[in-house]
Amino acid sequence: MAQLPPLSLYIHIPWCEQKCPYCDFNSHARKGALPETDYIDALLKDLERDLPLAQGRMLRSIFIGGGTPSLISAEGIGRLLRGVDQRLPLAADCEVTMEANPGTLEAGRFKPYRDASVNRLSVGVQSFQEDKLNLLGRIHGAEEARRAAKEARKAGFERFNLDLMHTLPEQSVDDALYDLQQAIALAPPHLSWYQLTIEPNTQFASKPPQLPDEETQWAIYEQGKALLEAAGYRQYEISAWAQPGYQCEHNLNYWRFGDYLGIGCGAHGKITQADGTLLRTVKVRHPKGYLEPGRDPMDKQVTVAKEDQALEYFMNRLRLMEAMPLAELGQRTQLHHDDVEAELTWAQSRGLITRDDTQMQLTELGHRYLNELLGRFLPD
Repeated sequence: MAQLPPLSLYIHIPWCEQKCPYCDFNSHARKGALPETDYIDALLKDLERDLPLAQGRMLRSIFIGGGTPSLISAEGIGRLLRGVDQRLPLAADCEVTMEANPGTLEAGRFKPYRDASVNRLSVGVQSFQEDKLNLLGRIHGAEEARRAAKEARKAGFERFNLDLMHTLPEQSVDDALYDLQQAIALAPPHLSWYQLTIEPNTQFASKPPQLPDEETQWAIYEQGKALLEAAGYRQYEISAWAQPGYQCEHNLNYWRFGDYLGIGCGAHGKITQADGTLLRTVKVRHPKGYLEPGRDPMDKQVTVAKEDQALEYFMNRLRLMEAMPLAELGQRTQLHHDDVEAELTWAQSRGLITRDDTQMQLTELGHRYLNELLGRFLPD
């Protein structure tokens, strides 16, 4: 491998005010005061342990996710980011994103995070309708969501995202379009607009709500897409829309199969080693174990078998709307595009992709039948 992929850092904050019924992330409802100082100390020790995996690379992006990272004070986030900067070089234009919940932010609290070197916010709105917010277990109301977007801009965040769900329980097409219209009216540079799915081991999985039928789901997507495009947003990933120049660089690195360190409770990482092998890392999941003095934060490390790399690569890469350079497969895995020639020929013959000597592109049909295409890359 001539050159290692770009490197990002994911930092997981595991606490929330309460657990949402659809959420399958590693999050825990907080009970009392957070162990903020101890947890930040543990995160920096975790990063110290992972430094050899960086192999001299600078960080292109940092994403602080959760849970609800905005439960951590701006002073704490500032200390955390200074500690990262002391241990790893940051690119001059390093994107630093923090997730925030409108229900945990009082007016005026965004600016201290901006002063702490966070330069991009992702605000979890999910809906602008009170009945849907209640069904989703959100602790904020529609007006708090609107205020959060306005506060982000007022605090100097040129780059911010609103997270919005569709295909919610008992949601009509008009309901879904109303949410989009409310979001668009706030003019966020970036919108994550994604379908609610029922995940195992969630409250919704044990008591499934009534979701819209397939015809309604398709109508929501098609009409919502037209609405977003008319407002100047461009879809660059299955569930991500942005105004020109405002794509999320951190997520682009995920989908382009770049590398990332993961620190914090249950955080995942993906690292390309000098010999080209791919390593997946997972940290200790529960805060109690993660904070245990002297405990190694690494829960497990797994080398990705060569026969699994095509599926992993395409599962990520084909989420993007952009064309895929054929040479990239060899740059990001131990494979060559000739290794998947049979699968690409099959896909092209069915109109799922177009390609030339240098790149391939999913067609609209290919996006609709993506799961069928990905199934061709399953190892024998």
